Amino acid sequence: MGEPLNKTIKLIHLPETIASRWHSKIRVNLYPDKILCVMECNTDVLVEVCDCLFSELRYRFASLVVEDQPEKWLLRYIFYGASGGGQVHILCQLSKTEKIVPSISNEVHAADWQEREAEDLFGLIFKEHPRLGDFILHEEWPEGVNPMRTEFDSLKPYAHREVEPDWRPVRIVQNPGAFMMPIGPIYSDFAESAHFLLETVGEDVIRTIPRLFYKYRGVEKIAEGKSVEHVILLAERFSGTSAFAHSLAFCQAVEDIAGVEVPERAKSLRILMAELERFRHHIAAIAGICSSTAMAVPTSQISILEEELLRLSCELTGHRYLFGLNITGGISIDFNNDILKNLAVTINDILRKLNGLKEMLYFSSSFLDRLEEVGTISRERAVSYGLVGPVARASGMIRDLRKVLSYSGYEKINFIVPCEQEGDGYARLRVLFSEAEQSAHIIHQVAFSLPSGPVSLPAFSIVNGSSLGWVEAPRGAAFHWVKLGEDGNVARYRLTTPSFTNWHGFHLAAEDFAFQDFPIIMATFGLSNAECDR
Repeated sequence: MGEPLNKTIKLIHLPETIASRWHSKIRVNLYPDKILCVMECNTDVLVEVCDCLFSELRYRFASLVVEDQPEKWLLRYIFYGASGGGQVHILCQLSKTEKIVPSISNEVHAADWQEREAEDLFGLIFKEHPRLGDFILHEEWPEGVNPMRTEFDSLKPYAHREVEPDWRPVRIVQNPGAFMMPIGPIYSDFAESAHFLLETVGEDVIRTIPRLFYKYRGVEKIAEGKSVEHVILLAERFSGTSAFAHSLAFCQAVEDIAGVEVPERAKSLRILMAELERFRHHIAAIAGICSSTAMAVPTSQISILEEELLRLSCELTGHRYLFGLNITGGISIDFNNDILKNLAVTINDILRKLNGLKEMLYFSSSFLDRLEEVGTISRERAVSYGLVGPVARASGMIRDLRKVLSYSGYEKINFIVPCEQEGDGYARLRVLFSEAEQSAHIIHQVAFSLPSGPVSLPAFSIVNGSSLGWVEAPRGAAFHWVKLGEDGNVARYRLTTPSFTNWHGFHLAAEDFAFQDFPIIMATFGLSNAECDR
């Protein structure tokens, strides 16, 4: 069950469909070899076109890329379809004197946070957006300072604004007896900063208001003017638990700009490492769910499995979190085939242990009582918010970039995309277990069918141009937009991560459930604050 993979209109038919409706108001270019359709339109039809793609043609919103060019603003709205739908980029230009853009968030709610982010970082105003300001940049940032503008000098300190003593958080619930329960922003252990205001008049949470970005690091700004090799380091370090996936997305974008094809062996090794990362990530996420429900023994047992995988990764690659493997043109080191076959056998042994723990958890009523029918998100709301990854697939959205925008040879791999319908914490847990099993299956396939040959290309020229790189990261769809200048250095780097996408919809799961359910619901989402605060 779940979302059919063939519901989106085929990409080849899209220009005719669009042209028949908007005629001369929109210019459409089709690039079949890149499974890409680019549409140029004015602001007066922007909302209509985006609404058509999202609501009628069933494309999903991926990212909003803003470019601050010398004489104009260039806004790129990126959508992606189901199998055969490809990617669609809608380009909209504004003169530098303009700052007002129509908001698409009322029709495409998945763009809500992306517009708020662009308003904070670039100073653009999205007309009719219900809530702008106080988002990425917290109250210590002076008004009118937009760190992604070209004139902003990131090497110079800016004058911090004093926090107003009378400042109060936004309050939505006004009923008699209503109060606000703050959670965070400081936590014990390794969790990074995030603040949640839970509003209630009793035990159930009525409204959840998240506030993240306490550690906004400006990765996109830092990347400007840097070499490709330098930015690979940024790509794999802003989210250590998904380092391989993010560096792969960046490298694929650069490779597409250069017009080079990675060797087949390198593609296979990239798949193997990506699935090793996914397998380890999902086991860690399952351990987090067990910990949130105070299941100390299974938490310890599953954490041991995670540690085994981290040690395997370090022994194999030299780094526990697979840093330093992806390079433009392939992968940095080759591996002995027999070692990789032994790795696949070891992964299967770990999977057997994991499945044994799964069976015990599935028959633990005290554990299931905390997950079943808790933190539920319907499929309709998951679609509206553009949720991705295991969170979306637990609510019936089966879309997976390894299938719908296949890359690195995934089209040759036999695997299924697990999907559940209930949308609750238990459904999210089952998806994690099933995806871990599929990752072990993929690792076995690849390890026992590796092609021979080189694992990287000889040195090649880095040319100017732009492209979108994407991966199905452990937490879901990740998009890396890369633009290279005439000097071959990065002129614009735009990251859209699955944690940023899914934190937007987290409140849907947390509302209308009891206070004590909050940490468990958060654990079933398995999101990263660091990946959001990029």
